[in-house]
Amino acid sequence: MITELSFVVAFSAGVVSFLSPCVLPIVPGFLAYLAGGTAVGEQPSRFKIFLNSAFFVLGFSLVFAVLGVLLNTLLERVAYDAQVWLARIGGAIIIFFGLYLTGLIRVRFLERAHKFSVKTKFSSRELTSFIFGAAFAAGWTPCVGAALGAILGLAASEPGTAFSLLMAYALGLGMPFLVVGLFAGEAGVAMTRFANVAGYITRGFGVILIGLGILIFTQKLALLASFGLVERLLGV
Repeated sequence: MITELSFVVAFSAGVVSFLSPCVLPIVPGFLAYLAGGTAVGEQPSRFKIFLNSAFFVLGFSLVFAVLGVLLNTLLERVAYDAQVWLARIGGAIIIFFGLYLTGLIRVRFLERAHKFSVKTKFSSRELTSFIFGAAFAAGWTPCVGAALGAILGLAASEPGTAFSLLMAYALGLGMPFLVVGLFAGEAGVAMTRFANVAGYITRGFGVILIGLGILIFTQKLALLASFGLVERLLGV
């Protein structure tokens, strides 16, 4: 049950990353880029926009997959000798990023403005979208860095799950992009209306991370198994 809960948290972190104030502002530009940019009077098909969205998601998912494999290999080697310390380190990392997402602490290097562009354009727009996605996963936006950092802390506390957790995170982050790509016109309006709510969602998820991090640090995460509501939500 604990592992399933971790996957739910990782997926939710991906969704929160998309909804965060650091990501929402790029969505209109993202859509314009996928639509072909500056072609006046040209209306790309819905399928074309969705296809480029899919390659964008594939790009950052591949980066997360490689990172997950590397972390799995590293953490499994030290798991048996340092399980308690890994849990404490992972819990501390989760608490730290939870505090950051709630706004209780400020970290300048995470708040630094980042400019992002793909300077090299390929003849294939799908390939360019793929490179765009891979660069996005490299840590362009601070909010993604905070949520992703919390998931890495969760992975440290549960050695052997890093790959699965990062894939759950990528799925949570990627699905909204696919939806936006499928409903490009409607999504642009929705993003503008939702911008004011995004900050509250980010802070709320930060509170959840703080509680989760405390349980992991104190090795009391198993207490959640006694909550019947959690069990029903997870279908166990």
